[in-house]
Amino acid sequence: MMAVEKVEEQLASLRIARRCVPSEEPAYLLDIDTSTAAQPGSSRFVAVSCSNKSIRVYDRETLHFLREYSGHPGILSGVRFAHVCDSVVFSACSEGTVKCWDVRSATQKPVQVFSGYPSNVFISFDVSCSDLIVCAGTEKVDKDTFLVFWDARGITDCASTTKEPLGVYSESHNDDITKICFHPIQPNLVVSGSTDGLVNVFDINKDNEDDALISTCNSDSSVSSLGWSGEDYKQVYCMTHDEGFCWWDMAQLDTEEPITLLHVLDVRESVCAENHGLHYLVGGLYHEKAGKLFLIGGTSTGNMHVISCSSDGLSLVGTLCGGHSATVRSFCWSPTDESLLTGGEDAQLLLWKPGAVERSLTKKASLKVSSSVQKRVRVHNTSLKSKKK
Repeated sequence: MMAVEKVEEQLASLRIARRCVPSEEPAYLLDIDTSTAAQPGSSRFVAVSCSNKSIRVYDRETLHFLREYSGHPGILSGVRFAHVCDSVVFSACSEGTVKCWDVRSATQKPVQVFSGYPSNVFISFDVSCSDLIVCAGTEKVDKDTFLVFWDARGITDCASTTKEPLGVYSESHNDDITKICFHPIQPNLVVSGSTDGLVNVFDINKDNEDDALISTCNSDSSVSSLGWSGEDYKQVYCMTHDEGFCWWDMAQLDTEEPITLLHVLDVRESVCAENHGLHYLVGGLYHEKAGKLFLIGGTSTGNMHVISCSSDGLSLVGTLCGGHSATVRSFCWSPTDESLLTGGEDAQLLLWKPGAVERSLTKKASLKVSSSVQKRVRVHNTSLKSKKK
């Protein structure tokens, strides 16, 4: 295992290696994912979900634009590459479908459409690590909120067919399901977060929802982001829309020990970010080599903070400046080359590597764009009031 100090030095030394040329129609970059190279040396892809209802695909190393999938009838929530077939990319849409495309193909037509039920409005989704199951979370409609599941096998074999759901979970959340994350190595485990404050872990191999629900943790706020961490990924963490942070150890479920590792009501008040301030959290990254969880946060002017997590609290590792000129909305960590991709409200896609030297001449002027979907995408609460229990 790498020394934590060395990893923290590497993260603090991240510098811009590539800066993507913004497209003709600037848009917020809301989510980023990278493909895993099928063979060593083969090209990798980056997919970006944008506020203008499009998905853009780039070459991972050069950030050269390859293609765009546009014309979606609804707002996109997230983008994910398949784990085994490295050219297949998924996205969920608010009009009640999850679609997947083969990025090697120039056609706009998806290779597969997973359709929900008539009232479904999808705002979150994920694909299991085995690529066998797709799961999407809905907005609350009337009194109902659902986790919807599909069988994802054979997606490249049956072009443009529509798949119906395998079934739903409907009892475990009572408000919008804002985030879904499958376990990185156990395809039967999935965690979901909601504006009801609950973070639920399910074993989908079980026969029914009651048996499948392994644990329910309460963030005491609206969940904005979540993920898995720790050795064998037995920990779950989440961030909230009022910039809180919760961290639980699922390995303690059957013991007398408390499962809460850390609960910070307002990270902005607990992390001293020198003169730059900390306005919001973007998400977390678990550094497997160091066995360490880090958070990425930032400022409204585009600086990014790397924050180290321990059961004793949070501490600032370093600040990445000179990249973005507005709020950072998304990132993707690549453990193979220790690099970071970031996107934000300035319409820029940046690739950061330890000690890199940027080849372009100047930092881009602010490209912050007004968006018709601002009311639907995350708005950061910049008040510093701590949430009182």
